[in-house]
Amino acid sequence: MAQSRLQNYIPALTGVRALAAYLVFISHYSYVFDENFPQTVKRFFGEFHIGVTIFFVLSGFLITYRYYNHFHLTTDWFKQYLKNRVARIYPMYALLTIAAFVYFYFTGDQAITKGNNPIAMLIMNITFLRGFFYNFWDTGIAQGWSLTVEECFYFSAPFAFLIMKKYRQFWLQPLVITLTGVLLVLIFRNLNFYGFFGNFTFVMLFTFLGRCFEFFIGIQLALYMLRNGFERGNKIPYTYLGFIAIFVCVYIMALQPVPAGWAAGLQHPVGIFTNNYILPICIALFFYGLLTEGSIMKKVLSNSFVELLGKSSYIFYLVHLGWMYTLLHTWMNNGNDYAFELYDKWQKDWISPFQNDQVNLLIAFVVLNIVSILLFKFIEEPLNHRIRHSNFLIKYKKREAEVIHEVVS
Repeated sequence: MAQSRLQNYIPALTGVRALAAYLVFISHYSYVFDENFPQTVKRFFGEFHIGVTIFFVLSGFLITYRYYNHFHLTTDWFKQYLKNRVARIYPMYALLTIAAFVYFYFTGDQAITKGNNPIAMLIMNITFLRGFFYNFWDTGIAQGWSLTVEECFYFSAPFAFLIMKKYRQFWLQPLVITLTGVLLVLIFRNLNFYGFFGNFTFVMLFTFLGRCFEFFIGIQLALYMLRNGFERGNKIPYTYLGFIAIFVCVYIMALQPVPAGWAAGLQHPVGIFTNNYILPICIALFFYGLLTEGSIMKKVLSNSFVELLGKSSYIFYLVHLGWMYTLLHTWMNNGNDYAFELYDKWQKDWISPFQNDQVNLLIAFVVLNIVSILLFKFIEEPLNHRIRHSNFLIKYKKREAEVIHEVVS
């Protein structure tokens, strides 16, 4: 089996996580690019939400790459699998979500609750259930909606593996999952139950039922690599072809008219199709190049510092938008006001260090990365290790299957 020829750890794919998180960061703050930037450029930056799709394809690849050849759907295996998933995803999400609601308690910032009952919203966020409701999906840590999608994939992946192995059915699965989402919209869109599977755009972009194809592309890439290993004979530069193709997809979405009530070309039907079905294939080509080629991009993404940024990128993703950034932005505004008060007092006409929004964004980017690295080193990594070596769900014992070093999304 080609598994013996595969690497156990792929630094470049850890670096890709940092790239994906930073793309999402740019998409959320593309508005700081003022009138000096052409509208097309601002629209282009606004479609950098593609970082989420990169995460989803990467998750499909890494979960399959790590577990598929060691897969046995027994109670103990499933408990160990869930334990690993909880250790990886939940501790920091829970801590930062609770912090968001503490922030709401002291500030009353309606961005956290969207006017809903805060206790109910805290429960909906902590349990990931908010991701199924159009009215609640962007409460708490707004970008955390993607974790509901991830968790749905984590729970369903072992069963997808079972169906693949037992019934040799692969592409039928995402078709059935997507059609299930369509059926749920047809059932619930007229019930108005807090937007539970309330409309097609929401389901296709913010739920696993709509975005499952992205994970299955990652799964397919992993299965191919498990069969064939990292060596190949041709010299086609898949890394750069895939990378260019990714941004062609971005450009296509940037050209689409923004539907009423939404924020980007992504939400246009052409944008949905491009993001959910064309873009994942381009990302898979990019990953395939990183896995099988010695490109400059691979060397950059494998750099030890970029690798550290990749390891802390999960936290960066959770803090780059929301209460922590709002606090930073508030402090910068206050600093700007204080600076001009001093200038007036001194009768000087100087430039405030916090006067330029683009510079402020760069400062926030650096500060949030530092915070993310510190939280990763002193909280996330120790908690991850502690949970994995605890008796949570299943009694800890060192197993040969756990020798594989995990770098999962």
